[in-house]
Amino acid sequence: MIEHHTPLQGALVFLGAAVLLVPIFLRLGLGTVLGYLAAGSIIGPNLLGWIKDYESVASYAELGVVFLLFIIGLELQPKRLWAMKRNLLGFGGMQIFFCTLVFFLIGKAFGLSSSASFVIGFSLSLSSTAFALQTLTERKVLNTQFGRASFSILLMQDVAAIPALALIPSLGILVESAPKTNWYGALLIAISLYFVSRFLMRPFLRIVASGKSRELFTGVTLLIVMGVAFLMQQVGLSMALGAFIAGVLLSESEYKHELEADLEPFKGILMGLFFISVGMAVNWQLALSEPLMIIGLTVGYLLIKGLLIFSVGKIMKLNNTSSRSLAIYLVQGGEFAFVIFGVGQAAKVITAEWAEQWTLVVTLSMVLSPILILVHDKIESWRSERGPEPEYDKIENQQNPVIIAGFGRFGQIVGRILRAQNIGFTAIEQDSEQIELLRRFNNRVFYGDASRIELLESAGAKDAKYLIIAVDDVETATSMAREVRQNFPHLKIYSRARNRQHVFELMDLEVHAIQRETFEASLALSKTLLKDLGFAPDRIKFIVDRFRTHDNLMVQEQYKVRHDEKTFLDVSRQGAEQLARVLREDAEKTYIEPAGKLPQDEEASLSGDRL
Repeated sequence: MIEHHTPLQGALVFLGAAVLLVPIFLRLGLGTVLGYLAAGSIIGPNLLGWIKDYESVASYAELGVVFLLFIIGLELQPKRLWAMKRNLLGFGGMQIFFCTLVFFLIGKAFGLSSSASFVIGFSLSLSSTAFALQTLTERKVLNTQFGRASFSILLMQDVAAIPALALIPSLGILVESAPKTNWYGALLIAISLYFVSRFLMRPFLRIVASGKSRELFTGVTLLIVMGVAFLMQQVGLSMALGAFIAGVLLSESEYKHELEADLEPFKGILMGLFFISVGMAVNWQLALSEPLMIIGLTVGYLLIKGLLIFSVGKIMKLNNTSSRSLAIYLVQGGEFAFVIFGVGQAAKVITAEWAEQWTLVVTLSMVLSPILILVHDKIESWRSERGPEPEYDKIENQQNPVIIAGFGRFGQIVGRILRAQNIGFTAIEQDSEQIELLRRFNNRVFYGDASRIELLESAGAKDAKYLIIAVDDVETATSMAREVRQNFPHLKIYSRARNRQHVFELMDLEVHAIQRETFEASLALSKTLLKDLGFAPDRIKFIVDRFRTHDNLMVQEQYKVRHDEKTFLDVSRQGAEQLARVLREDAEKTYIEPAGKLPQDEEASLSGDRL
């Protein structure tokens, strides 16, 4: 126990606890936030008591929230928010409104004041942006229908939290000795910031950037954030609100990304310190002294919030599966709740006892969230395996020459081109959410699993001439090609491929044409870059065509030796060196070879004689 620690001793304790625990929590899939909370709980006054001066730690930790809000402001460009208004107000607005209203009414039923009920109700409506986004990304569901809805809700919560931070201190005006807000001063500061950012800040940042001093630019960035935060604090508003306003006003600046990059290390460290300070404030003794009450509050909170989010999903026309997933992934409390509890307690809107109690409940909800998601995913997987077969569409043979298996980003482009040429095709898609979206735009797509032989047969595979495999899953695409080759050998298969290894697997199955999904896009981007670098159009075409020819032939050569790792690496290395040499020698020539004809020496080498 460190009764009177020096700054160095305190820093060592903080860093040591974070470095030891955060990686463990990340490895367990629990996220960094819970790791920092655990570190703070262990070293704080309620457990080991290594650090007892909570107030001084909290005062520094508040800067983490300030930097976080500034970066959020930089990201929230008004144009972007306007483009997302339907989902923000639909999913996000309804979720915040219903959750806040229900928790507000429960608070009133327990005898809390209207101000306290609002603060607690709004805080409990929030979810953990850090945890939810990380989980959605790791599980590759961010681009699903419920994933996009989750992002809209989280973004709306972040936006709504800002005015709440400004409003909550004013609720304390009804309480004696609560801090008062100078609204006229706040309005004057906001107007001044608008004109400064619009007419003075950009030229000033341009001058600073011209000095090419990273340290100076970082110092100016810190001065902007902390200066505006200080001004807002002087008129009775939160420092975080000031930082957010400054971020929004600079979101259209050409130096937005430099500002964000310079602040990212400070934000990360100070946000870690903030969560450690919250962990220090978590009163685990309360859970031991009144376990039934804490367990009841936590379970009740999760159930009520989950049901409300599920209802929002249904109102917004998500299916049952997506609505359940939306509720499970967002049911936990959020990190902003800790901030609002602190602001509410400082403004004397809620008591320290209530803040302690609900801080513990929110923390427990975050601890339980990964377990709930894991159980949910297991149940959904079991339901899909053991449950009834999906009710796929009945496909009638339309005598179309082309069947497209997978109608996502890749398959839709193929379909649009065929439709423009009046070439009939039968499109099959297995993702029910994608089917719903496509049918909103009047696309005729059949719901089904194209890897099933009976479904392909009903779609007219015996009469069709071509099969386009446009699914993005490697195993599904390979399995489909294998089944089609065995059962419909007359079909010419054109397949999308993820990478070289996938190409080799499809070549084993004698697929007629294979297209790596990012290859041509990369070449097209390279052509644009070379053009901007000043290369002549015929020179650009020559370079890109030669690279395409060389790389395609390299795939053929690598395929021959794919089972011999040493030879494979040798072939790859020799091919890369050869391409570099040929392009370098060509650049030294004073003429361009005729298009479509390669020099004899390279033609021989690319044929594989020297590879």
